[in-house]
Amino acid sequence: MALLPIQERWINNMKVVIVGGVAGGATAAARLRRLDEQAEIVVFERSGFISYANCGLPYYIGDVITDPQDLTLQTPESFFSRFRVNMKVRHEVTALHPEKHTVSVKNLKTGEEFEESYDKLILSPGAKPTQPPVPGTDLKKLFTLRTVEDTLSIKRYINRNHPKSAILAGGGFIGLEVAENLRELGMDVTIVQRPKQLMKPFDSDMASFIHNEMRKHGVKLALGHTVEGFEETEDGVQVLLKDEAPLHADMVILAIGVTPDTRLAKEAGLELGIKGSILVNDKMETSAPDIYAVGDAVQVKHYVTGQDTLISLAGPANKQGRIAANNICGINSHYPGSQGSSIVKVFDMTTAATGINETIAKSTGLDVDKVILSPMSHAGYYPGGKVMTMKVVFEKETYRLLGAQIVGYEGVDKRIDVLATAIHAGMKATELAELDLAYAPPYSSAKDPVNLAGFMIENIENGILKQFHIEEIDQLPKDGSVTLLDTRTPGEYARGHVDGFQNIPVDVLREHLDEIEKGKPVYVICQSGLRSYISTRILTGNGYDVYNFSGGFRFYDAVTNDRCLMETATACGMDLSV
Repeated sequence: MALLPIQERWINNMKVVIVGGVAGGATAAARLRRLDEQAEIVVFERSGFISYANCGLPYYIGDVITDPQDLTLQTPESFFSRFRVNMKVRHEVTALHPEKHTVSVKNLKTGEEFEESYDKLILSPGAKPTQPPVPGTDLKKLFTLRTVEDTLSIKRYINRNHPKSAILAGGGFIGLEVAENLRELGMDVTIVQRPKQLMKPFDSDMASFIHNEMRKHGVKLALGHTVEGFEETEDGVQVLLKDEAPLHADMVILAIGVTPDTRLAKEAGLELGIKGSILVNDKMETSAPDIYAVGDAVQVKHYVTGQDTLISLAGPANKQGRIAANNICGINSHYPGSQGSSIVKVFDMTTAATGINETIAKSTGLDVDKVILSPMSHAGYYPGGKVMTMKVVFEKETYRLLGAQIVGYEGVDKRIDVLATAIHAGMKATELAELDLAYAPPYSSAKDPVNLAGFMIENIENGILKQFHIEEIDQLPKDGSVTLLDTRTPGEYARGHVDGFQNIPVDVLREHLDEIEKGKPVYVICQSGLRSYISTRILTGNGYDVYNFSGGFRFYDAVTNDRCLMETATACGMDLSV
């Protein structure tokens, strides 16, 4: 019944042309065919491959994926067999003509040029690796990674030349995945970039865990350094740095980010947004009639902040392709915005984020708070459980859930997806305590980590929990006007503690209350935040004004050690020791 209006409207068979056959474009093509069996659908893809998994490309370089055919979900032939969509690879669309409803196309194999007409046009050109405006980006030993061809080129170079070292310019998703895979091949790997932390979706404190994992596996980090150019030498490439000695490696891979590939849209006069992205409405329509755009090339609204943004992820691109196809076929569909949910493997660790982090929240003027906790991935009595670190950010007063970050091992993916769903549903952070989540000892605890975060935030709302955070700890007075208390065991305290904190274990705290002067605020820390919270309840029940350290000493130790290493590197010019 839903297809009847479509068939009535397109008696003469609708023709849809799609520019780009990867995530958004391939999804749109398949959805169009499922909705309209009679439509003529043509896809032009300038590379030799369609429907490939960009996120899987680094794993072919590292021999995790060994068959290059596994990088593509479909071939032009298989796509045609199933969907009767004409996938024309190695065909580049060189110009758009909105007034004529045509596009100019060049066959990259034969050099033939022609025009193709359309009733509806979908632009899915994606994003291209950002090329810094510095000399040397065209060197033969310098690579970017966007397409299957790029991947095969890097792999051929490695197999033929057996490089021993590589420098990655950039520490985002691709940079981390390539670094891991090159290390697995036994190469010496250095990441250099201007920002002082890896992985922009994470706050600097949570990024510390990522830094520590990279160093643990031998990846050198040169953070906070500006690349000014590249020079080829007989035995490799020199990476020129501002105010620093150059770095040398056998090869370099640029992974400093991506830029919307929107030359066609710009030249055709379509309205553009931030960083030259294509401006679309929530139906994925551009400013030109009958032209839609999807994927990494388009400007979207951030689901949490409502602000214009660019989010280059496969999930949003696929959803946008589906929405564009729906609207073309008469189904009223709207894109609500991108939330930025992401996950990446970092050697043995899993790191994930959703929504906005604390840094972004504050930069947008939001008044925010957060909880940091270190729960086990499953019941502690069941073998194999591992600690994860969670940071949940919420708005003060309203307790609107804004974002979350998790670093850990098992179970990170499950928890970030629950939190992403909660944000999308508009839940308050306190409502995390109410979620009825599955439990069995091998998979979770009766109090799931997401529930625990909700319990903590609920306690804050009710005035039961007062916190202090890592950015405040160095400002605590050491003049005796406050009491600083570490409630771990003597052995834990001896292995490392924050200066100025006296040790009274939680299990004997009641017997030592006479040692804690009343009338002074008490600041309490333990390993993870649990024992110190219990201590705050004991002390509060005995008339003390008490604050619990968010994250515990484990969190404090990881963050301060990472910052110390980076400060040492800055003071010494550059310390790339691991």
